[in-house]
Amino acid sequence: MSGSRITFLQGQADQGAALARIAERVRTQLADPALAPLHTARRPLFTGIGASYAALAVPVQQLRAAGVVTQRVLSSEIETGTTGFDTDALIAVSQGGRSSETLAAFQRAAPGITRTALLNVVPSPLGDLADLTVDLGNEPDSYASTIGYTGTVVALDLIAGAIAGRPATEDPWERIAEQTTAVHEQATGVIAGLRERGARCIASDGVAAGASRASAEEGALLLREVVRMTAAASATRNYLHGEMESAGNTLHLVFGDGREIALARSLSDAGHLTLLITTAEIEAAEHLAVVRLPRCADAVRVVLETVVLQELVAQLSDERGVPIESFVFANDDTKEGGLDMSDFEVAAHTPAAHTQAG
Repeated sequence: MSGSRITFLQGQADQGAALARIAERVRTQLADPALAPLHTARRPLFTGIGASYAALAVPVQQLRAAGVVTQRVLSSEIETGTTGFDTDALIAVSQGGRSSETLAAFQRAAPGITRTALLNVVPSPLGDLADLTVDLGNEPDSYASTIGYTGTVVALDLIAGAIAGRPATEDPWERIAEQTTAVHEQATGVIAGLRERGARCIASDGVAAGASRASAEEGALLLREVVRMTAAASATRNYLHGEMESAGNTLHLVFGDGREIALARSLSDAGHLTLLITTAEIEAAEHLAVVRLPRCADAVRVVLETVVLQELVAQLSDERGVPIESFVFANDDTKEGGLDMSDFEVAAHTPAAHTQAG
């Protein structure tokens, strides 16, 4: 089994304390002189697959803002090697360290490129291939990831901060446990008001810019694998160029404080169910639900946006009668060694269990 499994609802309940532990653990690891080559990376290339790839929008945005040349790429795009990429450091994310595409990318990386693995589970096959490793500490996680995903965002921010030379005084994670709890409490009430209508929607669009693109992409993945709802993620400006025209019995998840506010109002004014996740002081309306986040660093914001998403999929799956831990397809070629069927044996939630957790 890829680490210790807990239920999705348990992951939600334990998340704040776990993120505080992860932040402290990663800070300690990054202070180790053995990781000096990571600090001196000048052209880092980030890679991952699935939720890990979504999380990579965070360090890419942060490092570009600091003037560091960087990008993210799906692991499957570099399975045959890193030729064509100007990079001195390949940073791969895989919570269990067994994703076959990410392993292949490490195995075929060009000589001279430092390979760093960001993992939750250690030891792991990816860690065995890496020149450097950073880990979350084998935190228990749900199959549809809760702590593993948000913990990865925390670690990626700290890694990006180390590469960019961010002062320790600007570390944004000191209050993450209480921030997570407060946002979860707010989201629970807001989502309760839209869950019945939201569960009847045939599809969902997530729209965001910058680092919050990680949230739009993670939201689409969670809605697909937990709620079984067709979902897609779009960059804000691209969504405005025609993609929004397909709105109709669609749940719209809009993340942001800029053009996203007018977009959310346009969608809701046209009668489309919209959830706006923002730091701006925006009033809810007939078709517009709002979760207001505290003003914070981009990476912290992404974690808090994900807390909202997790509550959304928990309530929608409950409303639809879809057990969170149930999965339809078991693809045996995505993990080295195949699937461990014990991953699927965690008890599914019940409506009563969710009511208690909320």
